[in-house]
Amino acid sequence: MNSGKVPTNGGEGLAQNPFAKLSGSGLPAGPLPSPLAAPKNEPAPARNRGRVDIRRETGGRAGKTVTVADGFVGIGLPEKEQLAKRIRAACGTGGTVKEGRIEIQGDHRETVAKVLSDAGFRPVMAGG
Repeated sequence: MNSGKVPTNGGEGLAQNPFAKLSGSGLPAGPLPSPLAAPKNEPAPARNRGRVDIRRETGGRAGKTVTVADGFVGIGLPEKEQLAKRIRAACGTGGTVKEGRIEIQGDHRETVAKVLSDAGFRPVMAGG
């Protein structure tokens, strides 16, 4: 009894398979490799995204120490916020993005420098 459904098994229930005469003979086996494609075993070259100053500040914060990273060139606010999130996670402290700079609570200059260098920036310790 036919339930009104169309079979999806490749045409075996039909008197003839409409795709039987189609074959891959005469066609290339697959896409040709692009001469511009880089070999997969080589790592991507490190990008130099510019210099970023990292300094420790205490002024105007009731004696609390804050690590400030500024001098970013060519990145927008969303990328700075994602970078600040990665830095906060690495340092295990709070922080924010204010006026185009990343502020992290506490003295975490070395950790901030490592995260920034992993992101392709060139961190420079400024101040004492």
